Amino acid sequence: MTETTWAAARGERWRAQLPGMEAMLAPVDEPLIRALHLDGPLRIADIGCGGGATALSILRRAPAGSVVHGFDISPALVATARGRLRPEDRAIAFDVANMATAPVPAERYDRLVSRFGIMFFDDPQAAFANLAGWLAPGGRFAFAAWGPLLENPWMTIVRDAVAEVVDVPSLDTDAPGAFRYGDPRALLAALDGAGFGEVEVRQWRGALPIGGALSAPEAAKFALAAFSSFGELLAKAGGAAVDSARESLTARLAGHERDGAVRLDACVHIIEGVRA
Repeated sequence: MTETTWAAARGERWRAQLPGMEAMLAPVDEPLIRALHLDGPLRIADIGCGGGATALSILRRAPAGSVVHGFDISPALVATARGRLRPEDRAIAFDVANMATAPVPAERYDRLVSRFGIMFFDDPQAAFANLAGWLAPGGRFAFAAWGPLLENPWMTIVRDAVAEVVDVPSLDTDAPGAFRYGDPRALLAALDGAGFGEVEVRQWRGALPIGGALSAPEAAKFALAAFSSFGELLAKAGGAAVDSARESLTARLAGHERDGAVRLDACVHIIEGVRA
């Protein structure tokens, strides 16, 4: 899944599932924002801001006088983020940008943050080198990237259910995709080459509410529509493929439903450091 894909069909699909995706990923905001060390009025750039939920959370947590700018390659998602703003929200803005080519701002940022955006760069070296120019010397960054696939049951359970019905392509961890940096060594090399320093990788583990507070049948429906390209694979297979996968996934998720909501474990890399 490339940046170009995000700018088109994938961005539209994410927007269609936005409430459920934001509710599901919200638990990751806490460790990610904590890693930013918001210790004074700061200029903060959110890379791959999606519908704007993380940027808004950061602004609520940041000291008075801070500003937050969200950037995403998808015009549809940027339009959605802008639509959430109130007339009095003058300390936050959203813009369309390709991080490999976007010009360095006249006033650099004190913090860079990205929740699951950095794995999709078409040219990681160019993107990270450009981002280093966006960050003021001594400024900090914090990125969230998925850990290893096998340590993320929220994905493997869905993948296994779909694989019972249709062929699911194997992961290419050298290509843009959610689990590109499950092994973070390639990411660390790219950050080092771009001029970032004092890089640390910490793991966050927790349970994600699939689609928000959804029961097993609704969580299965959400996951097949929202995760990866499973919906397209099943639709292409035709016939009873969608129904078969949904039934299988519902049965698998039922064992993880508590108090009416399905929650599945996740492993996330929180990567932080400074611009040397």
